[in-house]
Amino acid sequence: MSDTTGNDPFARLPKVPSFTVTSATVEDGAPFAQQQYSGAFGVPGGQDVSPQLSWSGAPEGTKSYAVTVYDPDAPTQSGFWHWAVANIPASVTDLPEGAGDATGAQLPEGAYQLPNDSRAPSFIGAAPPAGHGQHRYFITVHALDVEDIEVPADGTPAYLNFTIASHIIARATLVATGEIPAE
Repeated sequence: MSDTTGNDPFARLPKVPSFTVTSATVEDGAPFAQQQYSGAFGVPGGQDVSPQLSWSGAPEGTKSYAVTVYDPDAPTQSGFWHWAVANIPASVTDLPEGAGDATGAQLPEGAYQLPNDSRAPSFIGAAPPAGHGQHRYFITVHALDVEDIEVPADGTPAYLNFTIASHIIARATLVATGEIPAE
């Protein structure tokens, strides 16, 4: 059996240049704030609020972006997709905190949210099982060579990422963490 403790969700994806993503809400390598935990999944104080994101340095030729939040440490064979946004125009370089609410009203024109793994087209916060240990949440901005990724709005984040693989020209990632102690 192979060791999965270093589970890198990008290990088998195309190698591409990176650019910069920052957040006023999340620090790379640090725990999510309580509002980024999931009230919908019963985490006390969780609010399912998507983090603020800003990015810069995407390469020339970027025609759109997609944003994803993925937990490879979830106790499933496929991890857990917390958020997926497609068709963010190339002129947009930030999303406000809370842009991932169920209305999508704070998303730029033309962008849309795909259903996360709880089947809601919104951001669903962190909810690692109590005592399961620390989880990593890969918050990624994908720079794409197409204006329209042509994934249906009811598609899955996995399908979006499969399609992204043939259109990605750069990737920016920061990793938040989350853990709920055993009771």
